[in-house]
Amino acid sequence: MDADKALNRAAAYCSRQERCISDVIRKLEQWDVLPDEFGAIIERLIKDNFIDEERYATFFTRDKFRFNGWGKIKISWALKQKSVDEKAIAQALDEIDTVEYNDKLKYLISNKFKQMKEPDRYKAKSKLVRFAQSRGFEADLVYPVVEQLISENYE
Repeated sequence: MDADKALNRAAAYCSRQERCISDVIRKLEQWDVLPDEFGAIIERLIKDNFIDEERYATFFTRDKFRFNGWGKIKISWALKQKSVDEKAIAQALDEIDTVEYNDKLKYLISNKFKQMKEPDRYKAKSKLVRFAQSRGFEADLVYPVVEQLISENYE
């Protein structure tokens, strides 16, 4: 595929949904565009505002937090896998409201607790901590929430 056609196709691809540079490069590879042309195509897409890594990181963070219930660690890891700039990642994570973040953590843990049928207090605590950390929430936030829930429900 020639560079002009690839540029138009990539612009259409980016206009449907927010994309990062690595997503576009992956598509260009699938379309058999010569690797020598990647730089010029990406540069043009950035110049024409089809690609904006900070904007992408913000949208990705918001979606994964609100709809998937991911914590900051998991979101950060996923963005790093897509080679998004560290500064853009940090800026996007800072936009998450602290109160909303803590409320989401409490909501996820209490829902998980309701689904569990664990009679042993320590096993329940362990399962809840593992669950919250697998969702990407920080240990220093997880432990107090789990501790409070366990103390309220086990005597």
